[in-house]
Amino acid sequence: LDADNYETDPRLKEIRRAENYSWMDIVTIQKDKLPNYEEKIKTFYEEHLHLDDEIRYILEGSGYFDVRDKDDKWIRISMEKGDMITLPAGIYHRFTLDENNYVKAMRLFVGEPVWTAYNRPADDFPARKQYMKFLAEESH
Repeated sequence: LDADNYETDPRLKEIRRAENYSWMDIVTIQKDKLPNYEEKIKTFYEEHLHLDDEIRYILEGSGYFDVRDKDDKWIRISMEKGDMITLPAGIYHRFTLDENNYVKAMRLFVGEPVWTAYNRPADDFPARKQYMKFLAEESH
């Protein structure tokens, strides 16, 4: 996507319409810009899941999302300016900055934002069970 023109990008507008991403904000993860930076960085890196999809669009900077594969092994996804990712509800993941220690990202939600992260183990949630069912179906 065109991160330099995210405010007017027709592709982003179409994605938001098609996926019903009705709410958004922008977060800057940088030592002097994010309150409680050290605590937040540690929280982002704790393995967790959410009960809703996590949608992130990188506007500046870079970092990594780590997700678990069907065999519970880590997969590292490099994210940089212009990249958008949707992590499905129920997937275990974590986020960390790279050596640049800076990312500015748009956070998108369907409806009102829900910020609750459930640290592993959180296998009893319906979102986790649904995600595991999806993985099982995909592997056949």
